[in-house]
Amino acid sequence: MSVPAPIVVIEPLRRRRHCAECRSGPLPRMVLEFHAPLCLDCADLGHLVYLPRGDAALTRRAREASGLWAVVVRHNRRRTRYERQGILVEEAALARAEAACLADAEARARRRARDAERRAAEDERFTAALAAEILRLFPGCPPERAAGIAAHASLRGSGRVGRTAAGRALDEGAVTAAVRASVRHVDTEYDTLLMRGVPRHQARTRVAPVIDAMLGSWRR
Repeated sequence: MSVPAPIVVIEPLRRRRHCAECRSGPLPRMVLEFHAPLCLDCADLGHLVYLPRGDAALTRRAREASGLWAVVVRHNRRRTRYERQGILVEEAALARAEAACLADAEARARRRARDAERRAAEDERFTAALAAEILRLFPGCPPERAAGIAAHASLRGSGRVGRTAAGRALDEGAVTAAVRASVRHVDTEYDTLLMRGVPRHQARTRVAPVIDAMLGSWRR
């Protein structure tokens, strides 16, 4: 049995729209019905209360307890997509969810602490493995520099090369890319060139010989 798609409520970037039925507006939130904007009252959602995103347990419990709910989204122009902002739920459902979360708050806090400790231990092991792989590929690299490169590249949530699938697998190309990036920013005038307005690809071309020479010396 397929799960029906949730009701979607849009937060417009510019509040210029008016309800197609009651003409109220401008609308802070609206539902599109046959491409026409409706206010929440005309869409029969006006009795719901807003719960912003941020607390996964509270959101899940409020959604499960609510007979009617809707997801609130807003368009992100930079990413060219709609992103979830929160949900609309029945007020009584939110109250029950808040009470349930308060009842087990201590247990969830302990679980979060355990998870944080586990992630920290995993990160420490991976950073050490990445530093060791850097030294294997570049035995001339100072150990403290290898440790610094590994710590920078493997920072959780950074999106850097160490957090990619290739980086987690200690792929030689990914490890070399992390070392090159460090040398580019620390040992060349690359950052200065960017600040002077030199286009990125031109700046990279200009500093490439310095990077290649240093990596070559570290490989010996």
